[in-house]
Amino acid sequence: MPGECSTLKFVKLTEHARAPTRGSAAAAGFDLYSAYDYQVPAGGRCVCLTDLQVAVPEGCYGRVAPRSGLASKHGIDVGAGVVDADYRGNLGVLLFNFGSTDFTAATQEHQAFSALSRCCSRMQLHINSAAHHFAFFFQSLDETERGEGGFGSTGLRG
Repeated sequence: MPGECSTLKFVKLTEHARAPTRGSAAAAGFDLYSAYDYQVPAGGRCVCLTDLQVAVPEGCYGRVAPRSGLASKHGIDVGAGVVDADYRGNLGVLLFNFGSTDFTAATQEHQAFSALSRCCSRMQLHINSAAHHFAFFFQSLDETERGEGGFGSTGLRG
């Protein structure tokens, strides 16, 4: 149903947070920016915080995906890219560096890409009508039982 999965709500957690941007009018989602400079070692990985909190509409999930330019030019990929509707922590982007040199994730450069997808009972269906996605900033978001638990908080322990 059109419109059900079309609005992202954001809160800037610190003054370091940068609002997501659209690369073009037909972009499938929003560019995300690191709140700080991070060094991702060659062959390594790093969680880069955006200092953004996001509320994804119920029945949808956020998808953080790699930037094609970073992947092709520097070997940078994104892992663990699902943002559940009940997650309320600092939005972090897990960057993998498959390149042969260290990579600096700088605050003014977009590091990843975010889009909304609708959840189905047995499969996840990617929505391509991203031109209808909107982002709005708020002072706070609704609390969820899960809260800030992320990166393994609902899975295997240990």
